[in-house]
Amino acid sequence: VQLQASGGGSVQAGGSLRLSCAASGRTVSNYDMGWFRQALGKEREFVAAVRWTGSSTSYANSVKGRFTISRDNAKNTVYLQMNTLKPEDTAVYYCAADRGRVDATYPVSRIDYWGQGTLVTVSS
Repeated sequence: VQLQASGGGSVQAGGSLRLSCAASGRTVSNYDMGWFRQALGKEREFVAAVRWTGSSTSYANSVKGRFTISRDNAKNTVYLQMNTLKPEDTAVYYCAADRGRVDATYPVSRIDYWGQGTLVTVSS
């Protein structure tokens, strides 16, 4: 599975961005999909995930109510709509695919597939 993330950029605080992650190589319809982020000098952290069925989602407390994850299995794509962005959201965002149940407690080291990352910069 190859994951290609896009949609990052620079915005001012309070703005919005929509990240996309397109999968290729094989279908990811039976994989949980997620977004993680890594700020400079910090460890990679969970942001959001959606079950392979699309029936449930989970979010880090820091983004709840501001970010929305969704997926389109027909397009083999997962999205992350980010609203009311804050400077502390600045990071490289990575999409991920895994056969396990991805959530805030799932070890980053166990993720099956990673995208290349897309930079989000939020200025105050």
